[in-house]
Amino acid sequence: MGRVTAANVIYDDGTCMHFVDLEREKELSDIGRVEFLYAYDPYLLPPLEPTDDGMWRYRALLPVENDIQYPLAVGGTPLFAPPQLRAFLKTPELWLKDETRSPSGSNKDRATALVLEYALQHDVRVVSCASTGNAALSLSIGAAAIGMQAVIFVPADVSPAKLQLMLSTGAIVFKVQDGYAEAVRLSRQAARAFNWHDRNTGYNPLTLEAKKTVALEIWEQSDYQVPDVIFVPVGDGVTLSGLAKGFRELIACGAVNRMPRIIGVQAESYQPLKKAWDARTQIQMATTTPNASTIADGIAVTAPTNGAMTLRDVRESEGSFLTVSDAAILQAISTLARKGGIMAEPAAAAAFAGIEVALTSGLINREEHIVALITGTGLKTPQYLQQGGAHHVYEIPADLRRVEQIITQQLEALT
Repeated sequence: MGRVTAANVIYDDGTCMHFVDLEREKELSDIGRVEFLYAYDPYLLPPLEPTDDGMWRYRALLPVENDIQYPLAVGGTPLFAPPQLRAFLKTPELWLKDETRSPSGSNKDRATALVLEYALQHDVRVVSCASTGNAALSLSIGAAAIGMQAVIFVPADVSPAKLQLMLSTGAIVFKVQDGYAEAVRLSRQAARAFNWHDRNTGYNPLTLEAKKTVALEIWEQSDYQVPDVIFVPVGDGVTLSGLAKGFRELIACGAVNRMPRIIGVQAESYQPLKKAWDARTQIQMATTTPNASTIADGIAVTAPTNGAMTLRDVRESEGSFLTVSDAAILQAISTLARKGGIMAEPAAAAAFAGIEVALTSGLINREEHIVALITGTGLKTPQYLQQGGAHHVYEIPADLRRVEQIITQQLEALT
């Protein structure tokens, strides 16, 4: 596998084993979460000259062997700082990493791209995964782009909009009545039984490898500096662990000398990692209130597949976990749209909502270099985009005087 030299396997109890026998990869992924290791060297980092290769700019730190065949443009998303958001929060070094610019509108496209690149290089015919929505849609779109069949397992309460988009690509979709955890179990069982290529987040180590490219981009886009703190929405935890791995590898390559503090943000009603963090224990399988619900379906996970690794990564970064309410998420969606011009879905807006919680609690200070990872577009969840803001829609005749009257009234109301 390219430049991979070894692997660590992190078990559910938090212990870690080191392996050099990479032929055992599939076996190892069944008993723990696998992270690949490389022969780290400064020469693995890309040249200073910019390219339009997206995440493939970092292919020397990815397990790919041949020329890239995957056709969709993935990665290279902007890191930007809307001045109104900085003024609103009084945070002069606030930045947003905008993953909504990806083909399916979410950061899941990075993992999909690397998994499907592997599939293309190994003559795979069928790929599968389980998802609360975004990973499933990402795989559906990616598979359609390369003429491969996607088989998707989703919980029965999947977002109708996301389901419709999946079906439009020709994916085969199974709605599992028993929820997300059972959808994952059935998906993995089916992949083994029918010899499909399993994209499942966390279980397939390529998903972690792809998501670390976000960290490498943030480093380059920050003038080769490391932020003080990064806020990440957390469901299964692979996005957070990928980010941490990217910064660890920058250290290993001699590019930086420290990690950013990583703050994992969970929904109040789905907070198994926050509870484990507070109790200083390993993740438990059932720590969510029965019949719990949240608008942030992307992080509505009871038993995170990557829980032990995520807890380790936050601890080693000297970070923390916090939770946000649905009301705070709705307000964050409105604030991001009205003051930042960015449409975020609830799970993505949770990261931004977490900044205010952290400021209020003293977990961070306003002068720090802060990055929030906006993981998915709100255009797939339009029902939440109107929340929290005033609605200025006027039905009028084609009369300029009426326009002038209303505009004058509105401007006076703002002064």
